[in-house]
Amino acid sequence: MSARSIKRVGIVGSGIMGSGIAETAAVHGFEVVLRSRSQSTADGMLAGMEKSLAKQVEKGKLSESDRDAALGRVTAVSDLGELAGCDLVVESVVEDMAVKKHLFNELDRICEEGAILATNTSTLPVVELAMETGRPEQVCGIHFFNPAPVMSLVEVVRPITASDDTIAAATAFAEACGKSPVEVKDQAGFIVNALLFPYLNNAVRLLEQGVASREDIDTAMKGGCGFPMGPFALLDLVGLDTSLAILDALYEEFRDPNYAAVPLLRRMVTAELLGRKSGKGFYDYHKK
Repeated sequence: MSARSIKRVGIVGSGIMGSGIAETAAVHGFEVVLRSRSQSTADGMLAGMEKSLAKQVEKGKLSESDRDAALGRVTAVSDLGELAGCDLVVESVVEDMAVKKHLFNELDRICEEGAILATNTSTLPVVELAMETGRPEQVCGIHFFNPAPVMSLVEVVRPITASDDTIAAATAFAEACGKSPVEVKDQAGFIVNALLFPYLNNAVRLLEQGVASREDIDTAMKGGCGFPMGPFALLDLVGLDTSLAILDALYEEFRDPNYAAVPLLRRMVTAELLGRKSGKGFYDYHKK
């Protein structure tokens, strides 16, 4: 697959990231096949995309004709077989290695010989997914950040099995989506999460030790470091369960104490205090 021959992109996953990547690709001229496990959720993703694009039109960031053209390039499906004609497939399903391995095995069987298979994982080893296929040289990571239509960074992850052509094509795809790609080797956490999550984990440690309140820690990091939001607001946005899974994956690979999740974080996940997605985490969102 050459860098210029990606025209039809498959997206697997019905969450925020999957729909965000699909929207980004469609707006930038790619044909998109958006796959979810049921047709109702696939149609729901398409409806959500319509709302998102409508907001961009209201803000003057997108013309009505461009919105209509983008929506016209998207097909929502439930059958994985509909991805057969895609030049690139990006999976964005749950961060569970067993689930992803099964999916890559299926995609390898379904997709044409030259297609690139990519994962949007933020932490898991890409090489393990590559080796589930008969085309390990055509598997890489294309890690978008949330929200995908807004965030400019994409980490293009090179497992030791990937060819130069695959990485070049993945990088060209990210650039064609208006993003700023960086290449990173296949190591847990890549760049951003490897640096970000020790910081978030240590913020929870300060809170657990009673050094300062969550509000004061958030205020300090915004005022002292110029961050747009504090660590607890960010943890709630990311999801405490997702954050715990990332820390566990980092610790599994490096055994660095900075990656060992603070007990308070683990207990909050056990209590299903997951952040914005559950309505309550370090902050309470029910009353807002």
